[in-house]
Amino acid sequence: MTEQKPEHPPDLDRPGASETDRQSAGEQPGPSGRDDALVEARARAADFEDRWRRAVADADNQRKRQGRELERQRGEVAASLAARWLPVVDNLDRAVAHARAVRPEGEQDSLVEGVRAVLEQAVAVLAGLGFPRQDDEVGAVFDPARHEAVASVPSAEVPAGTVLDVVSPGYGEGERQLRPAGVVVATKAA
Repeated sequence: MTEQKPEHPPDLDRPGASETDRQSAGEQPGPSGRDDALVEARARAADFEDRWRRAVADADNQRKRQGRELERQRGEVAASLAARWLPVVDNLDRAVAHARAVRPEGEQDSLVEGVRAVLEQAVAVLAGLGFPRQDDEVGAVFDPARHEAVASVPSAEVPAGTVLDVVSPGYGEGERQLRPAGVVVATKAA
């Protein structure tokens, strides 16, 4: 067996000697070297933890932004679909109103009842999309947030700003209003 010569230890006093060189040569780091390394490791760990917390917070904020954007887009799609469906509902409403005007209530036939049932179903679809029907009554006070004045009529019988007739019902509530109710409003008689 051949005898191996021990490797020559690196010059530990040279300016570029590292802590690893000293440890491989069997020299133990001094107390100040361990403390410095520990302080540096803790600082790096704190930096990594700070970066991790920021990344988690950024991801959470992004998730919330995406959720809000998704809800906004869903609302836009529902409003678009409801707006396209609204003329059909209005025509069904007119058909039922015409049938009531032409025939007394007791003489309604099955066709009129069928149209009325389809109208109720169409109104339920709009309500399901988030746009319930707002049946404003004659005599209510005009509210620009819920009503759209389509005509005005001078009247001495009721106070100015009173709804005299509902031409078309409103759909939706508050900020989610598809259409305000079209109403005839009383004005002060001259």
